[in-house]
Amino acid sequence: MTTIDETASDRGAAVDDRSTVRLEATGGSPDAAVVDLSGFYAGRHWSAHSTGRPFSYRYTAVGDADVTLRRSQISGSIRGLIPASEDYIVQWLTAGDGIPDVVHDRVPMVGDVPMLFPTARDFVFEYQDYDQRVVHMSRRLVHEVADELFHTGQVPDLGIDHLRTLDAAAVTQWRGSLSLLSRELRVGGVEGLLWHTLTRGTAAAFLRMYPPTVTALPPAVLLPRRARLRAAVEFVHEHVAEPLNVSDVARAAGLSVRATQEAFQRHVGMTPLRYLQHVRLERVRHELLQTDPTTGSVQAIARAWGFAHLGRFSAAYRNAYGEYPRNTLRR
Repeated sequence: MTTIDETASDRGAAVDDRSTVRLEATGGSPDAAVVDLSGFYAGRHWSAHSTGRPFSYRYTAVGDADVTLRRSQISGSIRGLIPASEDYIVQWLTAGDGIPDVVHDRVPMVGDVPMLFPTARDFVFEYQDYDQRVVHMSRRLVHEVADELFHTGQVPDLGIDHLRTLDAAAVTQWRGSLSLLSRELRVGGVEGLLWHTLTRGTAAAFLRMYPPTVTALPPAVLLPRRARLRAAVEFVHEHVAEPLNVSDVARAAGLSVRATQEAFQRHVGMTPLRYLQHVRLERVRHELLQTDPTTGSVQAIARAWGFAHLGRFSAAYRNAYGEYPRNTLRR
């Protein structure tokens, strides 16, 4: 594993290590802040300027490839685009002001309250005179723990709502997990068994704040003797955005078409193609909840998920969720 140890007022230097990730960048120039900080996020179109007092910035991070604990401080203002990322990124402010997404959401930060970055898409942030704590978690870790806790299977998207109202008890548990993780960083570093255990605990605490909304795998497929059926169901979840037929699903599970149809009907309660429609309806719902109603349309989203007949789609959606898709979009 590579350690990036960037400790510089203008630029950082890389140091090779097999386990630890360390980042540090400090300086007093808005131009240097843009170069250093945008580099950590593959950012584009960043800008920074003074807000009337001497400009300064400091950014630190420590952890491993799965979890890093970070802190970003700026005396000044900074804005920029962060592209879609594989990481789940939770952040909160202990001082200053910020809006994580000034284009789509425009929801300002509330002091010391965590908020998840919308990393499934590009977003433009704007922060000023702030002290920000940030936790990066890898998609691999979060999805693995989600499958253990919620039986989500191998899915590309957990359907997490980054603007959901957080449960106070879940936030308390999240903070407790970070406290233990931070202590272990100081005492034992990232190479021991305890660090591994605590990072998984942090991912679990994150998922209790932001639970997945994707359809859990049917309980019947979780039994060890139904491993092939689980493989078929997971294949549907993983390839739901692609053209699929029963032969594709059967081939992925190593079953015949007839055996696949019978297994789905007996243990899932519907045919493979009906289950595919069920999962696609769920993805439509998630996208409707995330879409700006002034720019998005039910028809465009439905067509993108393979529903050609709007009337039949609306009826199926209402039957599944108790409301028409247009009402979901307007929330």
